[in-house]
Amino acid sequence: MRHVYYIENLDCPNCAAKIEQKIAKLHGVTEVSLSYTAMQLHLTAETAEGLLERIQAAADSVEDGVIFHIEKPASAKPSHTHSHVEHAHGHHHEEKASRRDLLILAVGAVLFAAGLCLHFAAAGAFASKALLLSAYLVMGGSVLWASLKSILKGQIFDENFLMSVATIGALCIGCWEEAAGVMLFFRIGELFEHIAVERSRRSVMEAIDLRPETAQRIIDGGTETIPAEEVQIGDLLLVRAGDRIPVDGIVELGESALDTAAMTGESVPVDVKAGDKVMSGCINLSGVLEIRAAAALGDSMVTRILESVEHAAAGKPKIDRFITRFARVYTPIVVGIAVLTAIVPSLITGEWEHWIYTALNFLMISCPCALVLSVPLAFFSGIGVGSRRGILFKDGIALEVLAKIRAVVMDKTGTLTNGRFSVTEVTAIGCDLEVLLADCAACEAVSAHPIAIGILEYAGSMGIEASPAEDVQEIAGKGILGIRNGRRIACGNRKLMEDLGISVEESDSTIVHIAADGVYMGCISLADSPKPHAAETVAAMNRRGLHTVMLTGDNAVNAEMVSKSLGIAEVHAGLLPTEKPEWMQKVRAEKGSVLFVGDGINDAPVLSGADVGAAMGSGADAAMEAADIVYLHADPASILHSIDIAGRVSMAARICIGFALGIKILIMLLGFMGIANMWLSIFADTGVTMLCVLFVIVYVHLSDRKRTN
Repeated sequence: MRHVYYIENLDCPNCAAKIEQKIAKLHGVTEVSLSYTAMQLHLTAETAEGLLERIQAAADSVEDGVIFHIEKPASAKPSHTHSHVEHAHGHHHEEKASRRDLLILAVGAVLFAAGLCLHFAAAGAFASKALLLSAYLVMGGSVLWASLKSILKGQIFDENFLMSVATIGALCIGCWEEAAGVMLFFRIGELFEHIAVERSRRSVMEAIDLRPETAQRIIDGGTETIPAEEVQIGDLLLVRAGDRIPVDGIVELGESALDTAAMTGESVPVDVKAGDKVMSGCINLSGVLEIRAAAALGDSMVTRILESVEHAAAGKPKIDRFITRFARVYTPIVVGIAVLTAIVPSLITGEWEHWIYTALNFLMISCPCALVLSVPLAFFSGIGVGSRRGILFKDGIALEVLAKIRAVVMDKTGTLTNGRFSVTEVTAIGCDLEVLLADCAACEAVSAHPIAIGILEYAGSMGIEASPAEDVQEIAGKGILGIRNGRRIACGNRKLMEDLGISVEESDSTIVHIAADGVYMGCISLADSPKPHAAETVAAMNRRGLHTVMLTGDNAVNAEMVSKSLGIAEVHAGLLPTEKPEWMQKVRAEKGSVLFVGDGINDAPVLSGADVGAAMGSGADAAMEAADIVYLHADPASILHSIDIAGRVSMAARICIGFALGIKILIMLLGFMGIANMWLSIFADTGVTMLCVLFVIVYVHLSDRKRTN
């Protein structure tokens, strides 16, 4: 059974990893994923009985104050999803805590500066030490207390313990100013880290949480304002210009243009009229609409997007899990090196103070926060960036694998083409072209087939309006028969014509032949036109060295025509649904990791089997369920956008890992050489963590905004 819990008061990524490890050992728990960035715990357990209590106990054994909730706490919700009272209440606590931290830092900084001035002025050594010690205790009191609690819980390798040992050791060897200074910059760095991560988390969640607070329900000839959560299926809602559509629904009355950018990433407004489906979260730009609710708020697209992004953070990529495992080993190893550095060289050289000082530097460096924070933050940011562009990544694993793909395999209809047939040529034999189109349109008027829709649209564009034929008979796989103006009209493929004793040339393209009373009148050629951005997307993928492939059940002629117009490198046509996975495996064997993009029910097997499966949002629910990524706007350009996002996330994670480890190793080597001091060591810990967090925010978030603009 799958469970989701929301977390409060967790402010250390290293502690998050330890809590996750503790919960994983609970009886009956088979799978655990704790996301520090999303503040959520996802786990699979045999039973829910007593589970929350056991989870809370496991967390308490690592860190006091961390609270788990079954429902999202008010303080964790974006401002527009809860009442103003709750919003003010949550922010009141945050602002109070921030003011307290800033006051402590200010007092500590003043005491530190005064003590430092006396120290360098060589005036009043006792007063200088008293001021520095006061500064240390003011700023480090909470760190020392947290360290003591960690020791009592058996958690000796957290950052509070390491910082406490290092600074107390510095005091013991007479480095008063360094102990106080290091604690000051540790607390400043810790505060900036928290602010940066919290703002990044809020910016992601608030950008995608587009649920309105209220809705206008039409009742008894008037309207009433109700909470959006109370809207029920079938309610008639009034949406004025400037309002956000509260729930998914169908337009009953009115015409308008909708801003769908927040939901799909599409900047061009979409025109809607009576009978059109509309999606929650979109903004009504002009006219007044009356909408019939087709789903409750909890089942509407805007909520599904929010939940998708929240849950996606639980799917940790391999690099994230590796860093978590690495951190468990890295910290004890560096602490061990610190102990050996303090003892072994001192026994040989007798310079105990120098080597103990060097060992204390190692203790500061040993905290792995830069690694365990920046990597998951990079993936969480990528998931948020994608959601703002109408791209739903179901987990971080999809992002990680997507960055390594070597081939892009795509379905044709609905993915690269519109799935809507348009007339390319009309050939009339022995009759007027208008008569041919009118006869065919009269028969096709009763059909919902895409070919019939294409013919009717073309006839309408030519100013031809024909009333439906009489006695219409649709013959599956062949065509349609009907009576118009006393004549028996037949519209269909070559097989239908052969049944009527009419011989026509064989063709693999889509052609509708028309006959009246057994006499051939002519034919209409149709084609499924490529989607906008399809050609430029394929061209961009080819330039990047990605091998492009199209797999389709359509005939070879149509497939070749589409592939040539788009520039696709490899095409396989006439495939059954069971044959697509076989061809995809062949591509994978030859080229490497594969991204498959489809939209139909028949694409579900190949979506599940691909390294990364992506579904167009306009497609079947089964396809979207089986996919790792959903492109809400069903635009081929989204394929390229998703690859770009994955590439930036992967690059950000690798840069952070290389930078953090590189700086730590460099400072350790400088320490051995007697060059590094505690100021550099605190930079290797808190400074590097802060720089990694800021780099992720700038590289993933801001670079995407520049590309969008």
